[in-house]
Amino acid sequence: MTKNRRQTEKPGPDVLPHYQTLLNGTDWASLATPCGTGEALPTTLTGLLDPDPAVREAAAKDALGQVTHQNTIYEATVPVALYVAAILDHPAVTAGDLDHDTVVPSRHPTLVRLLDWLSDTAHDADDECVAIGERFHGQRFLHEHEEIRAFRDRRPAIFNAVHPLLGHESRNVRNAALLAAIPLAEHPLLTDHRGELAGHAHRLLATSTDRRHRDRVLDALRTWGHDTSDLESAADVAARERYARPMTGDWTGGHREDPPF
Repeated sequence: MTKNRRQTEKPGPDVLPHYQTLLNGTDWASLATPCGTGEALPTTLTGLLDPDPAVREAAAKDALGQVTHQNTIYEATVPVALYVAAILDHPAVTAGDLDHDTVVPSRHPTLVRLLDWLSDTAHDADDECVAIGERFHGQRFLHEHEEIRAFRDRRPAIFNAVHPLLGHESRNVRNAALLAAIPLAEHPLLTDHRGELAGHAHRLLATSTDRRHRDRVLDALRTWGHDTSDLESAADVAARERYARPMTGDWTGGHREDPPF
C-alpha cells in the first residue's frame, strides 16, 4: 500500500497525475507565491472548470496571476502547471466558447489562455534562461533553484498533455499548443518530436501574421539547425534586424539582459 501511494505522489517524468489528485493532494498553503502562499489556489483553480466562460476567464486571471511575476518560477508554479496541463482535455474548459476561427470572440478562450501561460512559463525555465542565470550566478544556478529544476523535470508530462492539441480543429488552439510545445521539447526525452514540431512551425508561418508567434517559431527552427531564409517575410526580416540593433539610451528605453527570476 505504501509503495503504491508513493508511486501516485511521485509519478514518472512523463506521467501526469489526475487533476483532482493534484488539487486535493497538494499542500497549497505551504507553497510560496509572489505575494504569500498558494492557500487560495484550490478555489481559483476549480473555477477553471466552471461551465460559464466568464467565470473561467476570471478564474484564469486570478489563478495564473497568483503564480506569475517577473518571469519567475515559484514553489506553487509547478503544481499549478501540472494542474493546468491535466485539465487541457477536460470538456468544461471549452464549454460555451465560440468558434474562434470564424467569429470574433467576446472573451479570451480558456484553452488558449492556459496554453499561452504554459508557453510563457516554459520559456521562463528554458535553456536560454538557465544559461543567463549561470552567467550571472555561476554554474550552481540550476542546482540552487529547485523550483526551476522541478518544472524542467516535469516537461515531458506537460508536453504529453499539450501534444494532442497540435491537431485541434481551432487554428488558435493549434498555434498556442505549438508555442507551448516548443520550449517543452528542449527536454532530452522530447528531442525526437522536434521534426514534427518543425512541420507545425512551417504551417504556422504560412498562415499567421502574429509577431510573437512568428518570432518564437523562427527562433526555434534556427536553434534546431533549420535554414529559415525562405520562411521569413519582409516583416520577419525587419523585426530580426531591429532586435539585433544595439540599444542606446537609458535602461527605460531599451532592452536589458536581466536574469529570469
